[in-house]
Amino acid sequence: MFEAFANVFRIPDLRKRVLFTLGLLAVYRLGSHIPTPGINLARWEEFFSKNLNGMFGLFDVFAGGNVRHFTIFALGIMPYITASIILQLLTVVVPTLEKLQKEGEIGRRKITQWTRYLTVMLAIMQSFGIAVGLQSSQGNIVLHPGFGFVAMTILSLTTGTAFIMWLGEQITERGIGNGMSLIIFAGIVIGLPNAIQNIYVHVFETRDWNALTLLVILALMIGVVAFIVLVERGERRIPVQYAKRVVGRRVMGGQSTHMPLKVNAGGVIPVIFASSILAFPQTVANLPLIKNTPWIADTLGSIRHGEPLYMLLFVAGIIFFCFFYVSIIFNPNEAADNMRKYGGFIPGIRPGRNTADYMNNILTKITVVGGLYLSILCILPDIMISGIHLQHLPLVGNFIDTYFPRFLLEGLGVNFYFGGTSLLIVVGVAMDTINQIEAQLIMRHYEGFTPRAGRIRGRRSSV
Repeated sequence: MFEAFANVFRIPDLRKRVLFTLGLLAVYRLGSHIPTPGINLARWEEFFSKNLNGMFGLFDVFAGGNVRHFTIFALGIMPYITASIILQLLTVVVPTLEKLQKEGEIGRRKITQWTRYLTVMLAIMQSFGIAVGLQSSQGNIVLHPGFGFVAMTILSLTTGTAFIMWLGEQITERGIGNGMSLIIFAGIVIGLPNAIQNIYVHVFETRDWNALTLLVILALMIGVVAFIVLVERGERRIPVQYAKRVVGRRVMGGQSTHMPLKVNAGGVIPVIFASSILAFPQTVANLPLIKNTPWIADTLGSIRHGEPLYMLLFVAGIIFFCFFYVSIIFNPNEAADNMRKYGGFIPGIRPGRNTADYMNNILTKITVVGGLYLSILCILPDIMISGIHLQHLPLVGNFIDTYFPRFLLEGLGVNFYFGGTSLLIVVGVAMDTINQIEAQLIMRHYEGFTPRAGRIRGRRSSV
């Protein structure tokens, strides 16, 4: 592996791409230290700490800590993600977008341009809502309320989002890896030193954890990462046979191939949808009107983070959005028709309707597995951090509180970026980037990172 890393810098083009990517990520981190004008940061951090489990905490994950410090990058890449998801959903119902999507590179560029415009519009609306909300909130968060503060906040946050979007596109085009994903990756990984320091404090200073607890935590972390790698690479390969065709004087087709269906085709999108929906009630619960209405406050309190009902709704939401998103990005009927047009068929399955039903059944099974995988991945770290409050269940709550272990009910207090969403993004982006670097190395007759990549024998560069 060390030789593979050294080979990266022996290839001029790949070296430029890697250094260019690292340079733009450094620019992004530099901008993360520029605060938004007109904010009392001490009062804001106090307010943020009280609402950590609401939408602010979710947005802070994708903004790389910029929401906590309210920098010019506080909106992060979320407006771009939202705009991309909206346009992707609209391609199903808007014929114009569906036609553009099928036009190849020209259509993709047009959709990308519309995504940029929608991102700026969403950033303006979100920054306006944030400015008005901060002015009306209690706690003197805004230093000088008024039209000037609103205008400056809109300008600062919208410009920050547009700049992040430009950085991501430049990395994708001229660097290595997916730019938007790497920006989120950099924002999450930046918290790793603080996490290591927190573990050190628990083990060696406060001595809250003994050696066995530390080993269990490390083993779970390694196990979860290995679990993510295993499932993210997992796919169901449907065998496809193409019949021979005579085109002019040439014989086309006749080969066997396969159609790969990923176990987790939706990626982190179902988790984002489910988390956003469940974070909304937690944010609304802090409003004075809601707090003064007991039955509404009690209802929203039952779906707080760590409550059994929250976990149940979270799992149901993840599985639902897995099916919802997969139904958008993959159409079995369309795939079966395209396969039939090119003379392809699945051995033992009749072309047409039977092929579509066969693929739909397989897709349903692996989507259930993918949804359960995402649910386990997100709930297990949450139990480690804050536990699951089973003692709040009616009838059996007292029995559970007496006999169940405290670490299950109250968690281990691991203040670590070990949430399922964060970990899934980090591992997924790292795997994708390494695969792209590995492909560049193999293409130039170098050995890749993984043993299965092997080495293509031939001339080697003298550089």
